[in-house]
Amino acid sequence: MTKRLTSKSRRRLRDGCGLLPWVVAALSALGLNAAEIPLSPLPASLGVNIHFTRGHERELDMIAAAGFKFVRMDFEWAAIECQKGRYDWSAYDELTANLEKRGIRPYYILDYSNPLYETTPMSPQHPESVRAFARWAAAAARHFQDRGIVWEIWNEPNGGGFWKPGPDVAQYIILALATCKAIREADPQATIVAPATSTFPWDFLESFLKSGVLKYLDGVSVHPYRSATKPPETAAEDYQRLRKLIERHAPDEAKKRIPILSGEWGYPSCTNGVSLETQAAFIARQQLANLLDGIPLSIWYDWKNDGTNPAEPEHNFGVVTPDLKPKPAYVAIQTLTHELSGYRITRRYDTGNKNDFVLVLANSNGENKLAAWTIAKPHTVMLDFKVKTPTAVKGDGESCASKIENGQLAVELGPIPQYVSLR
Repeated sequence: MTKRLTSKSRRRLRDGCGLLPWVVAALSALGLNAAEIPLSPLPASLGVNIHFTRGHERELDMIAAAGFKFVRMDFEWAAIECQKGRYDWSAYDELTANLEKRGIRPYYILDYSNPLYETTPMSPQHPESVRAFARWAAAAARHFQDRGIVWEIWNEPNGGGFWKPGPDVAQYIILALATCKAIREADPQATIVAPATSTFPWDFLESFLKSGVLKYLDGVSVHPYRSATKPPETAAEDYQRLRKLIERHAPDEAKKRIPILSGEWGYPSCTNGVSLETQAAFIARQQLANLLDGIPLSIWYDWKNDGTNPAEPEHNFGVVTPDLKPKPAYVAIQTLTHELSGYRITRRYDTGNKNDFVLVLANSNGENKLAAWTIAKPHTVMLDFKVKTPTAVKGDGESCASKIENGQLAVELGPIPQYVSLR
């Protein structure tokens, strides 16, 4: 499982500077269609990580009700190939069907070793093991062809105990290249992403991206984890640096615009983590800030708390408790998807304060909304919008007052986004 053992280009979009054209150009250049990595509008960009395959339909109903459109889950080699050359897809057939019924796309992680090929707990290290992994991945792509699945190659190969006996970028590149080639032969239209690194290990990423693997990928996935004191907006500079690496090593102009995916990232509401209220603010801000930075898919870790120990980070990443009671983070993401469904970010309004985030969004009917928050102390800003009857909803789903003062819209900015309808 993707258990965590430890715990932009930021383009300063100003009035008139749209984000969406960059994303459209990037994905169009890759030849991606509607069945591939999504464009906005919201909530097409939202995903969540789970840890189950069969059953759990009540949980899937709650995931759908929150507005998540992607589910990320381990696609475990050893659980599928229990005899050499024989694959049991049944658990993932069930999960895939259950996701499809709810309009959710699978994001499956091709991962982990198989004792049929490696006799010790070791990632695929030997030629036979690498060939077997690639062969299995190709069979999976063939079996699930045309089901809209995103295939990710491994989980955090740079650390965290997931690549055994220890991180080895050269060996991971061998596996990734073999797997990409096998999948492309089995299904040329498959969506493949990698390397799903924990944080931004720059030497690892540089080696990986210059290996020639960008020729085969549809997205570069990373896990932008950071400490509780560093909010989601701080990922912007890392995204910018990663884009430069992609552009440097891309084989052609189209691949220079390959999208970056936030494949796993969360903040635990534990003793040394963040409060429940901050987690709620961060889940909404992560999604919106990532879109502002041109990240077309963001997967929150995790769906459910894995235990009840308040001091254990892994027990507190979820948006619901072990008994499925919604946490404030669940309410925050459900409010975001309800209020902004069908909307795209068009620009960032300049308040004159770099700590303020006032995003202007529009839908296909020409209606506009604001998503507004600050990473500084709460304060009121005056915005130049011609609005007759503004209405606002706080990040917790409660209505709040909006008013016009001296011809300007007065908005109280706080840590959790609020959503203002401009009418």
